[in-house]
Amino acid sequence: MKQIILITDGCSNVGISPVAAAARALAEGIVVNVIGVIDEGETGHYGIEEINDIARAGGGLSRMVVPSMVAQTMQMMTRKTMLHTIHDAVNHELKQIVGPGAALEKLHPEQRSQVVQVIDDLAETSEMKVALLVDASASMKPKLETVREAIGDLMLSMQARKGKSEIAVFHFPDAKGQREVCMDMDWTTRLANVRDLFYKINMKGTTPTGPALLHVIRFLSGERNGEMDGGEPAAGITHSRQPGKDGMLSDYVV
Repeated sequence: MKQIILITDGCSNVGISPVAAAARALAEGIVVNVIGVIDEGETGHYGIEEINDIARAGGGLSRMVVPSMVAQTMQMMTRKTMLHTIHDAVNHELKQIVGPGAALEKLHPEQRSQVVQVIDDLAETSEMKVALLVDASASMKPKLETVREAIGDLMLSMQARKGKSEIAVFHFPDAKGQREVCMDMDWTTRLANVRDLFYKINMKGTTPTGPALLHVIRFLSGERNGEMDGGEPAAGITHSRQPGKDGMLSDYVV
């Protein structure tokens, strides 16, 4: 199961609409969740509206939070996305077996309880891939340390699962201004890799959220060309060189 968590504090201002990019992700089976990291009174109405629209188009959740709540919000989003995806799959199977009107909520309480247990078990054991896409525009600089710590906490919670869980991390834009997104960490389960994230990033004022989303969608979809497989950089993506580095949801709860 694949998801993107976009972490941002502002409005996109370069390239394709991030809402259109999120819709493409959903069409390819990738859920897009969005965390708006704000200080009180910082993000205007347009920014909040865009954040909500991106998540809605990507079939995910959106939350506006202060920096101290980023870690808890990341963990909640990954859990709810997993449960909702499995819940939808179960309902689809019920319709195939019983008929168009079938749904988990319509089952006898005893049967529903058994199915819910299966959903919980699948959420614990299914393979999960989470790509984190972090806004590194200038206004995010004081928040990146909190984001880095939150990524470490998310990895700890995912390692506690029985199923295989991997994280990849990207930031945008590229510090050199030549590409829309930069890979900080390829798929990994190693918590030690987190300590080098966002090392000496040169923050920029542009916010190419839509183009960055498209590149991460291609990455999640398996379009791993160029440097990701050991050659030249893939189109639109650079790797961050860091010391010590290896290389439409509601609040439904089952």
